[in-house]
Amino acid sequence: MDVKLYCFAHAGAGVSSFGRWQQRCGPGVEVAPVLLPGRESRRHEARVTGRRALLDALLGEVADAAVTRRPYVFYGHSLGGMVAHTLARALLDAGLPGPRLLAVGGCPAPHTVAPAAAEDITDQQLLRFVGDVGAAPQGALAEPDSIWHRVVLPVLRDDLTLARALRAAAVGSGAKLPTPVLAVGGRHDPVVAPQALDAWRQWTEGRCVRRTVPGDHFFVRGPELPRLIGRAIRVTERLGAPAALGSGPRTPGNRP
Repeated sequence: MDVKLYCFAHAGAGVSSFGRWQQRCGPGVEVAPVLLPGRESRRHEARVTGRRALLDALLGEVADAAVTRRPYVFYGHSLGGMVAHTLARALLDAGLPGPRLLAVGGCPAPHTVAPAAAEDITDQQLLRFVGDVGAAPQGALAEPDSIWHRVVLPVLRDDLTLARALRAAAVGSGAKLPTPVLAVGGRHDPVVAPQALDAWRQWTEGRCVRRTVPGDHFFVRGPELPRLIGRAIRVTERLGAPAALGSGPRTPGNRP
């Protein structure tokens, strides 16, 4: 049986970043991107900005594998890392089997970031940030009255609010996952230094492994990450995770 890989995207994004993952992850993996409300085919649904609303919107969808005892893994990129962590915690709290592996990319550990409230960030500051990470609109889309400003900026603001809420809830709980963690960083990420991802060790009772791949903050779009995730899943299954992967010293140099 293939391992089901649920994927969660970065702030402001749909699921297009995972479009080629099915081919790139390799054998034994079924890729299942999860779309948050308020974007792409769910654009008419209200966006979620808090933990409870997130669970109401997504928990039923991702609980299918857990309920049927099918092996599954979570990968979340940037904001998606916190979404994945939150859902893993909620499934375990509900008495269901957790993911075999929690993989996060470009996402600092919950306790290491104290994000500003979205309402305190001006449009100019937000535009500078997306420019710094290489996501600023070009040409006509850069104009203040463009569809990008009318549609994307509000999504980014709501996603910042969601990230803040999920981090606060995680820190408030302080509970560690029994699930091993794979934390991946982009070699030239201007937002999250790869070394900062070592702090995820504080959020798991199992092994935490850090890996670095080529790219900036959006290395999720490149071929290296899905290949790495696919290999990690196959090794995890071969070792009989989570117990086997969680054994041994938890150091960044250990391979999953």
